[in-house]
Amino acid sequence: MYSDKQMHEIVVKRNSSSRKRSRDGLKSHITTAKKRSSVTSETCSTVEGHPYTQDMSENKSTELDLFEGYDSIVGDSSFLAKLEDVELQMRQCHDQQTPNACEDDLSDSILAEDFRDLTSRALPSSQLEFQKAVTTPHKSPSRGAHNTSTPDLVNPKPAVNHADLNVNKPPPKARRSMKDHLKKVLIDNAATSSTVSKTVQQKEAVMTEEMSFAMRAIESISAEQDLGPFFGLPSKVKDLILILKGIQNLYEWQETCLSLDSVQQRRNLIYSLPTSGGKTLVAEILILKELLCRKKDALLILPYISLVQEKVRGLSSFGIELDFMVEEYAGSKGRFPPVKRRNKNSLYITTIEKGHSLVNSLIENDRLDNIGLVVVDELHMLGDGSRGAILEMTLSKILYMSKSTQIIGMSATLGNVGDLQTFLKAENYTNDFRPLFLNSIRYQSTELIEPLCDGLFQYSSGMQKMDPDRIIALATEVIPQQSCLIFCATKKNCENLAGMICKYLNKEFLKHREAEKATLLGELKSSGNGSLCPVLQKTVPFGLAYHHSGLTSDERKLVEEAYSSGVLCLLTCTSTLAAGINLPARRVILRSPYVAAEFLKRSQYKQMVGRAGRAGIDAMGESILILQDKDISMAKKLLSAPMEKCYSNLLHDGGRGLLSLVLSLIGLKVLRDFMKGTLLSVQEAQVSPERSLWDLTVESIETLKQKSLIEVSADVNNQTILQITRLGRATFKGSVDLSCCDLLYRDLSKGLEGLLLNSFLHLVYLITPYDMVHQCKPDWMIYFRQFTNLSAAEQKMATAVGVPESFVARMAAGQSVRKSMDILVVNRLYLALVLYSLLKETNLWNVSDRFQLTRGFVQTLLSSASAFGSSVLHFTEELEEFWAYKALLSELTRRLTYCVQAELIPLMEVAGVMEHRAKQLYNAGYKTLAHLANADPQILVQTIENLFKRQANQIIASAKMLIKEKAEALQEEVDDLLMLPSDLPSL
Repeated sequence: MYSDKQMHEIVVKRNSSSRKRSRDGLKSHITTAKKRSSVTSETCSTVEGHPYTQDMSENKSTELDLFEGYDSIVGDSSFLAKLEDVELQMRQCHDQQTPNACEDDLSDSILAEDFRDLTSRALPSSQLEFQKAVTTPHKSPSRGAHNTSTPDLVNPKPAVNHADLNVNKPPPKARRSMKDHLKKVLIDNAATSSTVSKTVQQKEAVMTEEMSFAMRAIESISAEQDLGPFFGLPSKVKDLILILKGIQNLYEWQETCLSLDSVQQRRNLIYSLPTSGGKTLVAEILILKELLCRKKDALLILPYISLVQEKVRGLSSFGIELDFMVEEYAGSKGRFPPVKRRNKNSLYITTIEKGHSLVNSLIENDRLDNIGLVVVDELHMLGDGSRGAILEMTLSKILYMSKSTQIIGMSATLGNVGDLQTFLKAENYTNDFRPLFLNSIRYQSTELIEPLCDGLFQYSSGMQKMDPDRIIALATEVIPQQSCLIFCATKKNCENLAGMICKYLNKEFLKHREAEKATLLGELKSSGNGSLCPVLQKTVPFGLAYHHSGLTSDERKLVEEAYSSGVLCLLTCTSTLAAGINLPARRVILRSPYVAAEFLKRSQYKQMVGRAGRAGIDAMGESILILQDKDISMAKKLLSAPMEKCYSNLLHDGGRGLLSLVLSLIGLKVLRDFMKGTLLSVQEAQVSPERSLWDLTVESIETLKQKSLIEVSADVNNQTILQITRLGRATFKGSVDLSCCDLLYRDLSKGLEGLLLNSFLHLVYLITPYDMVHQCKPDWMIYFRQFTNLSAAEQKMATAVGVPESFVARMAAGQSVRKSMDILVVNRLYLALVLYSLLKETNLWNVSDRFQLTRGFVQTLLSSASAFGSSVLHFTEELEEFWAYKALLSELTRRLTYCVQAELIPLMEVAGVMEHRAKQLYNAGYKTLAHLANADPQILVQTIENLFKRQANQIIASAKMLIKEKAEALQEEVDDLLMLPSDLPSL
């Protein structure tokens, strides 16, 4: 027999309530999500309708009241207490020879009284049957046949059989407790063969059905929906991180960061660590928590298109496994406003510019509250010119319009992080953790280098002239078994250095992974449609390559993959690689402390040397900075200087950012009190000491009024009203730069007068980006040659826009031109001819050779044109007079986005699939998204040359996500069409 204390402990453990209990008052492990009041901060509320509590994950032995307390006698503390009283009374009755009184007390005062208090509607069928048996007068003396037992699925306990307690037996020699009585009764019942009534059979059938359902529910919860163990996420997330990322355990700082009060209570946070510290994984876990637990959308803002595409590839697999959407917003990709999904949540992965447009569209449609979390990578980009201004606008709008949206910023260490904390109303977490020890060496002269390189490489007098800094010796100390990155000041230096190193390398380097390097050369040649860079053709056999913006996207992708897999052991690169994708090395060498003609900033230096060290591969990393004597003093300042400060860029370039912000605020009708929440307001004294923020705002309003983007009027109370004009709305919706919005309007209006439709040239000219015009000076002979190859209609169009053939001919002949020409129009048409040639033949190598431009510049032009085309399309959609452009620009933008043969476009939509890979897939029979989505990764690896299993899985996951996204969008349209209008007239 349990003591009173023990029985009390059992009751507390089972969370039993008072005698009168309702279903809403109990919170068992299978209570529906709607009936739960709250969930602890460490757990999510539901996943697919199944709640999870921390008790279940941490204490598997906890007893479950499967039927919410009604069928559990042990779970009712009042009943058990009365049983104790009855046993005591029975002892007294036995002493006084009054057994009948005891029987009546047991049957009437306990069972009948308790059941009388319960409403019939609140009881399950099995309890109704039992109540009926108790409250109905017993006519049959054989009451032992109608026994009831309620199972406990975790720890089965015997149920009380009220009929059998009436059995009149002589007192035993040794008096037994109530527990012993119950055990004996159950054993006797099990051994007795008796006729079972239909009522009992029905009751047992109901009980069996309820038990089966409860067991299935518990198995489902424990096996599939165990929310909570991994920072409030399902265990499946931890398994996926191990499978897809190869990460088994988190660093200590990551666990600390994820457990911060600011994270748990959803306050804004800025956290900063050195490069390669693992910042991204923390952000991804927080994003998954937002999507799966809070059932809200998330926004991830990245600085570059390549990073967006890489992240879309990497997280699509998570989206497929965990049932959320991953949507890409970069370049011309992205839908405004995004599809409104009823059943799924979305992760929007965007560039800075697209993120701003996305936030604008959500505010305009009153949907910003759907975004529960915004994560900004490289938060220090706030101080980066016009892009910093756009990022500041985006964050300011989120802070002002949505109080429920959490903002997480990742960044390198900043000198004035306090300003950013004030701006974002955020807390700060900083850690100097780095997974590997970084050994930094600064060589100041050749005399200091020689002792280190002694015996590694024999330098002749000729070699000393070619390589005075002993770069070859420093590199060959680690390659080819380990990797090396050499940062150079310019793109030309990268190519020259790679070629120079190959001249003096031992021929043994050619044998290292020879077959794989030959395959890489073949891939590079195929990506160029038979053309191969002569520098790469020379360096790749030695395991070397260069990496800068002059490479095409296909070439960069192939070089990066080959370096990551160890086929290439050395890359000469510019500083852009440090800010791009993660390509670590055992040794990082900074050939010079300059980026182009500018001396290194501390943040740039930290990013470069941060690439040294490969976690899980090397025990340490090394960085070497080579200095000339003239640079020593500046280098000392660089190494000892504090981190750069981050300042608002809304006033950059004549205040264009502030103008754009004010225009969009008027368009969104949220100007009042908004400016106080900007970073510019926080830094007003430092950034604009002469003019106040209000003065700057008033000046911006006047400028916008002069540009006819807004109009000022007065209401009946003579209060000033600011309204956006049609042109202003088109500019704001299209995210068109204010400096060229009026020029774009004039060009589009003039184009309608004689729009050329038998060729793409006129439309291509209209979407050639203005900001690239000054980056290229025409070669007049090439210009004239291409001009004369145009059709008569195309030459007439060129004359109409302001570039007659006579002008181009005179410039090609070196003759003077008396009539002044608009150089902006002339250069823009030249770039349009480049794009037009690309559309016609889609061979980037041939086009770059024909116009004597680097293939990297041609591809940048193509990417910029597709993005600007998307902006122009949204611009024209807001102006009725430009209705003709809508369908035309939509198709042209799609063609420019991929600029490949039409049959390859569906494959090119998959994140990370470039033209060369698309051709491989198409030739192997994978011609549609459906083919890719249903491909077997093993067969794909065997079929496609130089494709690894991880890449194959990412391609398949991205294809599945795209198909899912398209299907979801169509389904949403169907649902909208079938939905009953809320304002349907009725009687």
